[in-house]
Amino acid sequence: MRLPSARVDAPVAGRVLVVSAGMGAGHDAVAHELVRRLEALGHGAVRVDVLELLPAGIGAGLRSFYRTTIRHAPVVYAGIYRAFFRPGSGRHPGSAPLAALAEDRLLAVVGRERPNVVVPVFHLAAQLTGRLRERGALAVPSAVVVTDFAVHRQWLHPGNDLHLCVTSEAADTVRRAMGRPSVATGPVVAARFFGPAPGAARWRGLFEDRAPGRPPVLLSVGAWGAGTRVAATARLLAGAGYLPVVLCGRDERLRHQLARSPGVLALGWEPDMPGLMAASRALVDNAAGQTALEALAVGVPVVGYRPIPGHGREGVRRMDALGLSDCAVDSWDLLRLLDALTEPSPIRERRISAGRRLFAEDAAVRVAEQAAGRTAAPR
Repeated sequence: MRLPSARVDAPVAGRVLVVSAGMGAGHDAVAHELVRRLEALGHGAVRVDVLELLPAGIGAGLRSFYRTTIRHAPVVYAGIYRAFFRPGSGRHPGSAPLAALAEDRLLAVVGRERPNVVVPVFHLAAQLTGRLRERGALAVPSAVVVTDFAVHRQWLHPGNDLHLCVTSEAADTVRRAMGRPSVATGPVVAARFFGPAPGAARWRGLFEDRAPGRPPVLLSVGAWGAGTRVAATARLLAGAGYLPVVLCGRDERLRHQLARSPGVLALGWEPDMPGLMAASRALVDNAAGQTALEALAVGVPVVGYRPIPGHGREGVRRMDALGLSDCAVDSWDLLRLLDALTEPSPIRERRISAGRRLFAEDAAVRVAEQAAGRTAAPR
């Protein structure tokens, strides 16, 4: 597997402003990697957090509300997603009032940094740049990096100039919805997930010492430890002869709770994810987010199980429908899939090959082309 590389005839350097959001860790991971790739191409790049562009306290409150609902009130979040995010006919509430609150501060950053292109990697940021472009307040193009498999309507604003999507299906969705340029560039995943993983040998030794002969299976619940019946799933895997390695993120309470479960290895925030993934046989995922994409880059099969509501559930279903992963409908189905995917088998090879084909192009190169001077006139 090779990392999508910059073309040798990369355009003349420009300057890029990447607008992320500290919601979990996935969007920031994409933003950091975009900045790294753009700098490697010879461009200047800087990242800002759209939540910090909101008036004092609103961004932090929004993050806290989302984290609380996704972890402790998933039914509430499912209702919010249906109302604000899912496409459909008729009028729906949107995020325009929130985006409006960040306009002045974003324009101030643009005035200070003088970018050739602005790149939102979060849906609220895409609404913000779309609004400003539509009325001509933002004079440089906006290229939205859509990080979700299932493109919800908050990603879509006709004012934005270009959308860079994870899959061809997502790019088609954008074109049909708005008639705006959209390209499938594949996911943006850090370079360290594509090459050799020096830490894999250490992890294999640790797994063998901890549970000899048991295939290690990762169980991901995101940076915030958001998941349903995580302990029960870990016990199910341990009882079936696997070594469940639970990625608890920054949820220390969950890590301490699971550490008391026999046959379960509970990890906190782990810096060596490439080595850990390379030493594991499969990933059980509940969000179709950045961890799932990193697993595809490494060559680890992904099984969706008990997805979080909203974008997580829809993303898991889209990955399954595209043949990039498998979605387990119940505990028996989960074990059946893991039995097939953790050992050499045709289905394992198909999933690994499909995941690797996803990384077809480099979103940073597309952004760089705009940063090099292909700027649009004010609207």
